[in-house]
Amino acid sequence: MKKSSFDHIKQTWREVARYNRNDDFSFELEVHKKLLNAFHVGDYYFYVFNCATAELEYVSDRVVAILGMDSPDQLSAEYLVNNMHPDDRPYFFEFESRVVDFLKTLGPERILKYKMAYDYRVRSTNGDYVRVLQQSVTIQTDDLGSVIRTLGVHTNISHLKKDGPPSLSFIGLEGEPSFHDVGRGLLAGQSGIAALTKREAEILQLLIKGNTSKQIAALLSISKLTADRHRKNMLQKVNCRSTTELAIKMMQQFC
Repeated sequence: MKKSSFDHIKQTWREVARYNRNDDFSFELEVHKKLLNAFHVGDYYFYVFNCATAELEYVSDRVVAILGMDSPDQLSAEYLVNNMHPDDRPYFFEFESRVVDFLKTLGPERILKYKMAYDYRVRSTNGDYVRVLQQSVTIQTDDLGSVIRTLGVHTNISHLKKDGPPSLSFIGLEGEPSFHDVGRGLLAGQSGIAALTKREAEILQLLIKGNTSKQIAALLSISKLTADRHRKNMLQKVNCRSTTELAIKMMQQFC
């Protein structure tokens, strides 16, 4: 039997959690800390998402006003997927996959230092679509770096962005580098930053931190020649003349 769209995305979430349910978790204090540090104030609601079970374990009351629901209990991950604008759904699946791939490149200590941000349209109970900016941070991992729970915020940005495709950004916290609009062109011929491979993105982060090709080669157990080739490929993809220009281009929009 063919899997539904929701079954497909549940598999992606379970992958990043490595099927680790970890049901014993007291998150109230951590939720409020992350909420204050990571998200801007606006017309929003927030939630706690369990990646292994694909369940929203908590949803704040403001969802009632934003999506027109009778109670927060009506909102589920399945509702969001099934009521997403058809044109935005392919972006959502691709973005979630890229988020999982990006998190896999980070060590357990760095996963908590990144915020994922992208937008899409969700149909409210009155039939109108609301464009939400989804921002999420990891609030629980295990020792292996499996993502167990995330804190998410949906901000209504319908008045700010009426047209255009969704965009994806990886936003570094506590001094980590940020990568903005990495999803641009994903479904239209892969170009620019969106076209970087996982290895190139890894090397780019090391370049931003000031590592030379020789140091990168040692850190990644590759030859200096291979590291130099990756640098050359990145310059061509992003249309930069030097690695310094490439680093500046990626760092200029730090949060």
